[in-house]
Amino acid sequence: MANDDRVKLACRGVWKVFGRGAEEYMANDPTPTPDGLRAAGLMAGVRDVSLDIGEGEIFIVMGLSGSGKSTLLRCLSRLIEPTAGQVFLDGIDLLRAGEADLIEIRRHKMGMVFQHFALLPHLSVLDNVAFPLTIQGVPRPEREARAREVIELVGLGGRETAFPNQLSGGQQQRVGIARSLAVKPELWFLDEPFSALDPLIRGEMQAELLRLQSVLKKTMIFVTHDFDEAIRLADRIAIMKDGEVIQLGTPEQLVLEPADDYVAAFTRNVQRAKVVTARSVMGPIRNTSVHQIVRASDKIADIAPAVIEAGSPVPVIDEHEMVIGSLAPQVVIDTLIGKDARA
Repeated sequence: MANDDRVKLACRGVWKVFGRGAEEYMANDPTPTPDGLRAAGLMAGVRDVSLDIGEGEIFIVMGLSGSGKSTLLRCLSRLIEPTAGQVFLDGIDLLRAGEADLIEIRRHKMGMVFQHFALLPHLSVLDNVAFPLTIQGVPRPEREARAREVIELVGLGGRETAFPNQLSGGQQQRVGIARSLAVKPELWFLDEPFSALDPLIRGEMQAELLRLQSVLKKTMIFVTHDFDEAIRLADRIAIMKDGEVIQLGTPEQLVLEPADDYVAAFTRNVQRAKVVTARSVMGPIRNTSVHQIVRASDKIADIAPAVIEAGSPVPVIDEHEMVIGSLAPQVVIDTLIGKDARA
């Protein structure tokens, strides 16, 4: 995990099987094969998924259409009921929570943002953002104060009285984000929230999400089919195929060590320098330039100009400011041109 101090959300052996008699079938055969399910007229949307998601982590779930990524998100949030398995939030099994308890958890601990903005057209920005608090029965002065706070946070200050049809697509999605944040959720589910936006606005919204995360430190489960989006945002990525998690790792791990051809296909066109860190390609500690220092977690693409300009190896430091290696300009150049600097 990116943050291994505490597991915020976890699941164990989660299945979602669609079709009549799915629960009874799974009770008799807890690890069915695809052929067995097919013969029974059933289909597995999620197959035996187990995950640990750290507090404050941006956890990306990605895959092609039909891979099960959105179904998994809905199982984790219990918007749909898993057929088998366990889902834990702060160690509490959500699948054992009663309806009233689950409503309270959703209202106070979960925020959700979807591809379609689902704004209420007859309500202003302020009232749309305050709507979850209205449902909670929060008094008007308090809910409007909170709504104004998050509206300002997402960069829409001054648009409180506007209606959805007066906003651009990016602005409407900002309203959706603000509305999901109004309840101060601990867990934030985002299901392809930017896929309906044009590329320029999509890039702006990705940057906005990272800015918000730097302030709020939310635990996010973010679904996308876009690997460029995933590597920009993720602490870790789970790649799904046919309902299964094929590989789980950091963007760097997936690019450098794809588990199979399916994962390799996602990473084939990625510029390695955007995901490879100094730690992965650094050499041993040696006499280095004192004029430049890079961090082990820095991406090569971000530090390349400074390292190349230094003209000699520069020290690499860890999170404790200790020198742990050195990075040579030639290694940076090799990474930039796509040559495996570890060879």
